[in-house]
Amino acid sequence: MEEAALIEKLVLFGLGRQEAVIYLCLLKNSELTGYEVAKLTGISRSNVYNGLAALVEHGAAYILEGASTRYMAVELDEFCDNRIRFLQEMKEFLVSNGPKKTHPTEGYITVEGYGHICDKIHHMLLGAEKRVYFSATGAFLEKWKKEIEELVNRGSKVVLISEDDSEVFANCDVLKDGIIFYRVPRGFREAGEEDRKRQVRLIIDSEYVLTGEVVGRNSDTCLYSAQKNFVSVFKDAMRNEIELIRIKGQNL
Repeated sequence: MEEAALIEKLVLFGLGRQEAVIYLCLLKNSELTGYEVAKLTGISRSNVYNGLAALVEHGAAYILEGASTRYMAVELDEFCDNRIRFLQEMKEFLVSNGPKKTHPTEGYITVEGYGHICDKIHHMLLGAEKRVYFSATGAFLEKWKKEIEELVNRGSKVVLISEDDSEVFANCDVLKDGIIFYRVPRGFREAGEEDRKRQVRLIIDSEYVLTGEVVGRNSDTCLYSAQKNFVSVFKDAMRNEIELIRIKGQNL
């Protein structure tokens, strides 16, 4: 992987860009002095020593005492695990002590961008208490295997609809036995309805809905709502579609 991409990811773990460059330099070498890091990276010695001090503070480097002070990188997986654990602890503190904001129950929220949509789906799935209805392509449904497995283990009702006639979790008997699964039969959609394959529809506990077209781009857009009438109509439409899929499947 190119170093620029690694730096971008390390920044997400709380390192500045120069700190990330210095950290990668330490990872590539066994032990280095600040002077050696400066020579290898081209960063000024004053900035290198500031960066090394920051890495030690962030838990990304160790100081090795000796005739001259040397630095050694903390292993990448250990550093990442430590940061994730730290952030999880900070999350728990903030959730417990921060101000509470209730979601609007009668409004509609637009969620833009593939990454943000996936974040919302992840949060919705893990927040489900009783039942989940989830319609998307087979490949997109498979993406949520971990979350769906957790729901199944909790005893939640999970209904999945594959929009492209794809089998999901074919090699996982536990999940296959724990979900109710419907495949949209070939020829089920009428001409002009092929765009439906790109549509994601998700209902959580008959209270929250997320729907929209998702193809993996920043331009993807979904609508999220807890508006009771909208949720009710949406749920009835999905229930009717499931019944049609059953009838169509029996006639094949």
